[in-house]
Order: sequence, then structure tokens, then C-alpha cells
Amino acid sequence: MILGGVCELTGQELQVGIIDFYGLGRVSESEARQALTFKEGDTISVVGDGPRAFLADSERRLSTLPGVVRAHTNLACCDAGRGIIYVGIEEKGRPAPHSRLAPRGNVRLAADMVQAGSEFSEAFMAAVLRGDTAEDDSQGHALFHDPTTRAVQERFVGYAARDLEELRRVLRDSSDAEQRALAAQILGYVATKQDVVGDLVYGMSDPSEDVRNNAMRALAVFASVAPTSGRPILHIPYRPFVGLLNSPVWTDRNKASMALMELSARRDPELLRKLRREAIGPLIEMAHWKSEGHAMPALMILGRIGGQPDDAIRAAWIRGEREGIINAALKRH
Repeated sequence: MILGGVCELTGQELQVGIIDFYGLGRVSESEARQALTFKEGDTISVVGDGPRAFLADSERRLSTLPGVVRAHTNLACCDAGRGIIYVGIEEKGRPAPHSRLAPRGNVRLAADMVQAGSEFSEAFMAAVLRGDTAEDDSQGHALFHDPTTRAVQERFVGYAARDLEELRRVLRDSSDAEQRALAAQILGYVATKQDVVGDLVYGMSDPSEDVRNNAMRALAVFASVAPTSGRPILHIPYRPFVGLLNSPVWTDRNKASMALMELSARRDPELLRKLRREAIGPLIEMAHWKSEGHAMPALMILGRIGGQPDDAIRAAWIRGEREGIINAALKRH
């Protein structure tokens, strides 16, 4: 479950407002919808394992459709106070990223970091459910408006300075996926961001979607910060993000598109050609998502592929003219 927005809860339940799909080719949207065990308007428990239990049967049913290798669902929040369920399909013969094998090492994080990770998760969830999701990325790492969440993140800065090598070892070698995910999150708080770009890019090939999510989120924040005289441009490779736009996992597509929106701001022609050649289909799917916040990064990238100025892309977005941006990208050679 990925939450980030204002949620309207009835008790501990969230109403489903949007169901969106991606990865569909031979399988039609109507066939995929018929395989689901839920629909818009249903309510889903957000307590404990409620979301996973709610979605698991639909994933199994989708995976039995002809030509489907696997299906993946994610609950995200929120659109008009209601939840969004993303349904991803991986079909046979279509591009899909591959992860490395899980490490088997016994290395673990210090107890105070693990405790801080638990405190962050609890504080962040409480803030989201109150609708307090504002975030300051100006220092190159995320600091939330919510004071309790922010206080934990400020402790991450100290942990990153104190235990940099331990964090690197856990990310690369620990058999515990939760610890690897926390290590990736805390690595984003080091003082010299360029020093850990390689570690976080390595985390992007982790078999755990949570590790990949945290690594990409940190890199996306790195990429979003404008360079100054005291803060040089960070060198972040774009190729790993392009590959993850073909993932059946929503968090892969969501964080990869966020990072690529930042990385494409300088309009590197090689990057734009690679996106046009290898990811135009996924980007168009994502640009059609009903949640404007989730669709915007893909549409911005498509506008740049199509050679349009950022101001013109934003103006078209405000007018609701997504198709013009998409068509311009398709016509670009």
C-alpha cells in the first residue's frame, strides 16, 4: 500500500474511487476488469494486512488470463478523498525489468535506526490520514511539514553521517528486505549526495519493490534540487529509470517517472531519444491515468519528447488537453 494525499476514512476503511490499468496489450481492459474481485465504490480496510488481503485474490485471477505472466496491484491515496488501485499486467513477450537475486548476509542496522524507521512509518501514516503531506526537498532530502515525521527524518541525517558504511553494507548484503529498504531511505540523507548515488542505483535492481521505491525516491529528490555555487549538479544515470517504466509494479513506474521528469528537465537529446524509443508506450499509459498528480510526470516527459516548452506543457495540462501533448510526442522522430 502506498499512501500520500488526503484520505477520507470511514472508521478504518477507505473507499475505492479509481481503478487504473497499465501493461495491457493482448488483454483488454474489460477482460482485466472482469477478473477483479472489487470495483469503484467498494471499501477497503487500511488496517494491518487488510489491503494485501483485499487485493490478493484479484492478482491470482488476473494471472490466469491467457498470455499473462504476472499481475500486480497497489493501493495509493488519494483522489478526491478516495483511494486509487493500480492494476499492472506483465504479458508474455513484452519488455519487463529483471531484478538481481536477494542477498543472504546477516548484516543488520543499529537498533536506534530500526526504531527510527518504525517511528517514521507510524508518524507518516498518521500525517497522511490527517491530510498533512507537504514536503520540503530544498536540502536534497525529504523533510515533511508534519513535525513528528520531520523530527524522525532529521535524525536520519545524523545516522547517515554516523553509519554510512553500515548502511551501504546492509543495502547490498542484508537478507532482510525491510532493513535494506530502510538503509536506502536513510542513505538519502547523507551530506554529500553524489557519494551515495551509486549505492542507490544499485538498490534500484533489488528484488524488493520497497527497496527500489526508497532508492528511486531519494534519487528523484536529489535530481529535483537546483544546483548552486555550493551545490554542484549531481550526476545520476538515467538508463536504470527508463527500464523500470516497463515494470508491472506501480511504485517502479511512479518513482521512475518522477525521477525522469527531473532528469529530462535539461532536455538531453540522447535521453529523450531513448525514452521515445523504449518507453513511449508506458509513458502514454501513465499519462492517461485518472489521478492528475500521478499522470503529470509522464505527460511532462512526453511534452519534452515532443519538443514543447515546459510552460506550454503545463498550460495544455491545465486546459485538460493531454492528447495534444501525446500526439506531438508520437510524431517526433
